[in-house]
Amino acid sequence: MFEYDLLVVGSANADLVVGVERRPGAGETVLGSDLALHPGGKGANQAVAAARLGARTALLARVGDDAHGRLLLDSQRAAGVDTSGVLVGGAPTGVALITVDPSGDNSIVVSPGANGRLTPEDIRAASALVTASRVVSTQLEIPLETVAEVVRGLRPGTRFVLNPSPPQPLPAEVLAACDPLIVNEHEARVVLGADAGATPEEWAGALLALGPRSVVVTLGEEGALVADASGPVRVPAVRVAAVDTTGAGDSFTAALAWRLGAGESLAEAAAYAARVGAVAVTRQGAQASFPTAEEVEEIDEVTTA
Repeated sequence: MFEYDLLVVGSANADLVVGVERRPGAGETVLGSDLALHPGGKGANQAVAAARLGARTALLARVGDDAHGRLLLDSQRAAGVDTSGVLVGGAPTGVALITVDPSGDNSIVVSPGANGRLTPEDIRAASALVTASRVVSTQLEIPLETVAEVVRGLRPGTRFVLNPSPPQPLPAEVLAACDPLIVNEHEARVVLGADAGATPEEWAGALLALGPRSVVVTLGEEGALVADASGPVRVPAVRVAAVDTTGAGDSFTAALAWRLGAGESLAEAAAYAARVGAVAVTRQGAQASFPTAEEVEEIDEVTTA
């Protein structure tokens, strides 16, 4: 029996967000909106997104003993996330510097801070949390060696989900555990290197050849492509007017991981995750934009009417 539907092992950042008419070029200064401060980080985002949907969720992360760390812990607890695995201290809380243009697209620079101090030893110390979880999801805003330690500590029957962002080449033991590996086009090309191919189907096939049990390629307005041993399947996007895409990929990953743990097929879980992401992009911010299950049902009714 699993105590948690989803354990997220990953980053927790304070998001410092500025709206801009356009992103600056090299050496250029542009004026932006007033600075907004939001709780964020790929790991913390995923945990809040899953908890809002109704998943029994825990977060294993590290934050600083500072105001940003307290903001992040408050946000997690308000969403219903179990924060017993969140470690405090060792470095300042991570910070993400985000610019958002009028189309809702964003550019992000991350200062890892305490996220870079989440160690393999921390994972071993939290082994009870890892083994109590039906699905474990990670990203690469924490050290890769820490992600590898998560893989080594998985209980038989636990599903492992990885979004390799920011992307880097992955060791075979991590790739072999992924079910699925979730990438966008840029991440797919970095993981694959020169042999990426030209189409999402080719990327998925090449990624599967590296060892993952399944792959999801997110395609923005074009939806997603899912693939496993039975072949690729396209999942259409839900058409909405995007306001801010910050955190949308994290909400997609969280929803997909939760629904896979609930027994849905890869295509079914991705279709649900696409609806979750569609709601998120119609709102400002990351965690503040994540919908409840009831709000996802409402967008279902609108798109099928």
